[in-house]
Amino acid sequence: MFVGRNVTARSSAALVAVALLTAGCAGQDGNASTPKATAPPSAPHGYVEGAQERAEQQSRLVLNDPETGASRVLDLINGKAHEVSGTTGTTRLTTDGRFAYFHTSGGTRVLDSGAWMVDHGDHVHYYRAKMRGVGRLPAGADARIRSDAGVTVVTDGDGRAAVYRRAGLEKGRIGSPRPLPGTHAEAVVPYAEHLLGLTEDGKLAVYDREGKRVASPDARCAEPQGDAVTRRGAVLGCADGALLVRENDGTFTAEKIPYDSDVPEKERATAFHHRPGSDTLTAPAGDRAVWVLDVTERTWKRVKTSGPVISVNTAGEGSVLIVLEADGSLHGYDPATGEQVTRTKPLITGAPGAGTDGNAAPVVEVDRSRAYLNDPKGKRVHEIDYNDNLRVARTFDLDIAPSLMVETGR
Repeated sequence: MFVGRNVTARSSAALVAVALLTAGCAGQDGNASTPKATAPPSAPHGYVEGAQERAEQQSRLVLNDPETGASRVLDLINGKAHEVSGTTGTTRLTTDGRFAYFHTSGGTRVLDSGAWMVDHGDHVHYYRAKMRGVGRLPAGADARIRSDAGVTVVTDGDGRAAVYRRAGLEKGRIGSPRPLPGTHAEAVVPYAEHLLGLTEDGKLAVYDREGKRVASPDARCAEPQGDAVTRRGAVLGCADGALLVRENDGTFTAEKIPYDSDVPEKERATAFHHRPGSDTLTAPAGDRAVWVLDVTERTWKRVKTSGPVISVNTAGEGSVLIVLEADGSLHGYDPATGEQVTRTKPLITGAPGAGTDGNAAPVVEVDRSRAYLNDPKGKRVHEIDYNDNLRVARTFDLDIAPSLMVETGR
């Protein structure tokens, strides 16, 4: 069961959000995630059937112990941990902001966490609803799942992609997939109401949601690994840097953001971590360094660390770079200068490892006000105030080993 320690108020932009909800939505109609037909005639803008709209972010942590299969959803608003159906043999736990995906060798179980947001650009809607199981995708442990408001795309280890309608998942059912032929990307990425993929020779291709190719920008991405969608465009990790894909009035363009020099394969950015909505991406850069990709400035920066890197993340926009190192401590680095500016005491029970021994490594999840670090052996999760020298704001004690963790509601 949950026991809170060192409890402080979770900072939020509630008053600002209320203002946005009351003023920013005036004159708007419909929303990105729910068809108008589901709303009664008098429903306000942002209405979602079966959900409650709230003025502040409704963050939840989905947690799993692959050995026992025990799973929990930790509600960060009230601090309560809820038991959900277990999943044993989970090799990865991923999320698209609302749904959690438990990847196993026998398929991928889908959990609706009941917390999500809809970003309209100039304002945001936050929702909470009951959590529930949705079903199982016929996708193996190596599948990559990416979503937007309209579709969820599952790409298998051979680059084959299948498209699922988002509305079906939101109603609690998997539905029938539609194959997307011709793609060979590590992951097909929904962006700007289209789908981004790569041809067999690494050339960028843009598809509509029915699978028809509608654009072929003159750009290639060799050995693709890692991707992210930001406000500045979609980013694909490539052997020589990153490919930034942007859309403007229906026209898609691509721009390479190269590394400053040749980067050995083991030091390339292969998986991006960032706060949703941020234009600053992070990734490990070998054993003792991390990458910071500023999408706005189109620049890479390599920050050396004091020890081996386990996990890295940042809230972006000048916020501290948060690095979990092998000593079990969080280290804060200035992303501009690379200087270490703060360090916590060890927060992980025992050596955190790097995920190479078959055990999942702890991760750092970041939202608009806090960061979260899971301690599997200690059976707890730390809430970190990254605006206050990485202060531990709350500690959540659990009855399971939270070896895998993702945050939803962002």
